[in-house]
Amino acid sequence: MDDQKELTLLLLEAAQRDARSFRRLYDLASPRLLASALRILRDRPLAEEALQEAFISVWRNAARFDPLAGAPMTWMTAIVRNRALDLLRRRGEAASASTEDLDEAAIGASPSAEHAVLDMEMNENLRRCLSELEAAQRQALVLAYAHGLSHAELAAHLARPLGTVKSWVRRGLAALKQCIDSGWGHHETASR
Repeated sequence: MDDQKELTLLLLEAAQRDARSFRRLYDLASPRLLASALRILRDRPLAEEALQEAFISVWRNAARFDPLAGAPMTWMTAIVRNRALDLLRRRGEAASASTEDLDEAAIGASPSAEHAVLDMEMNENLRRCLSELEAAQRQALVLAYAHGLSHAELAAHLARPLGTVKSWVRRGLAALKQCIDSGWGHHETASR
């Protein structure tokens, strides 16, 4: 599984408060995100503080991540960049970061043309896989991830038992993961 797919799935699982997935997400993404914070702050302890605050925000807002709207690293890099800039403002050091540094950090957060194409292909694959899910699973996943509903909110919204809704989400995620993995396997083979 490539990094983008794995990070996307880990974010989706973290949105369901899966602590192990969140830990794996942190392990995979934190080195690159720390580098982004260091480019802005030029101070390792401050960059580490920005990273920690950013991951708290990622944990709290993982349900707002939309894999159809962009890549997971782009989304998390924007959060880190905003935290780093907030730290500079709080410390009254906004003037110490040059415009070039901030521009470079912003450019670093945007995907390259190659990543944009991969994102587009991944989004198409995700849409196809979502369309192949059972209607109840698809609806539960979309409400959970696109609209940020918790399991309890889903159960109330859909007027179904909590256990049923949890099962739909769990099975839907498993089916989505299997479909995405198989779709990307075909894509990678076809592109070689």
